[in-house]
Amino acid sequence: MQQRPSRILRELRAGQCPTSLKLNLMDPRVVELAGLAGASAVWMCNEHVPNDWLNLEHMIRAAKLYDMDTVVRVAKGSYSEYLKPFECDATGIMVPHVASADEARHIVEMVRFHPLGRRPIDGGNMDGLFCQISAADYIDHSNRERLIVLQIESPEALERVDEIAAVPGFDILLFGAGDFSHLIGKIGRVSEPEVVAARKRVAAAARRNGKWVWTPGLFESREKLEAEGTSIFNLGADVIGLGDYFRERVGTFQREAPAPGAASQYR
Repeated sequence: MQQRPSRILRELRAGQCPTSLKLNLMDPRVVELAGLAGASAVWMCNEHVPNDWLNLEHMIRAAKLYDMDTVVRVAKGSYSEYLKPFECDATGIMVPHVASADEARHIVEMVRFHPLGRRPIDGGNMDGLFCQISAADYIDHSNRERLIVLQIESPEALERVDEIAAVPGFDILLFGAGDFSHLIGKIGRVSEPEVVAARKRVAAAARRNGKWVWTPGLFESREKLEAEGTSIFNLGADVIGLGDYFRERVGTFQREAPAPGAASQYR
């Protein structure tokens, strides 16, 4: 029996740029659509989306049909919220609003096994193949192939980003341009010089400390983002794609409406 290795890590180690799609919808069939499109991973959310654990496990199972990684943004602060995605066999977790090196160390301690952390061992869930592999293999795979992504989203976190990036045991930094722009009074204006400078500062700190950089959106061209140090690219979101498609279809139909008073062919 073999545990599934991370596709994101495999592609990064090969010098490639993994791609992700963000999902707010909770249907496993949407996960399959992302797999059919060829994405490396799906980014699912337990911070803002009312998903439940059983459905999340079904979504993760759907992703594995297409060799896609799954990264779950966790609800902030709870020990169980951080562990359960892994035990549902998610490839990684994304922790929002990380603000200090102490917090980063605490996250690593909770979700990495010894000697990297102090996570309790179970092995009776999908990530441990229901105790059908040895505890040693389970722990080795978890520490080597599972991802921890930390989000930098506030001016306070930005001031400590070098200290956060230096913490061992996690893999990726992701700059939250939306919340950062909101907290400096420029909500949604992700191209403002102050926001761009913050994004570049996070990327530089990550690279200096051997961490990868994930962008939540294509704020610049791929070439420019790669030059900043970005390695993982989120290309869009299900709700935006569907919203754009629905709006276009309704708009096209309305634009093709007959002029007022014109006879309908169906009368």
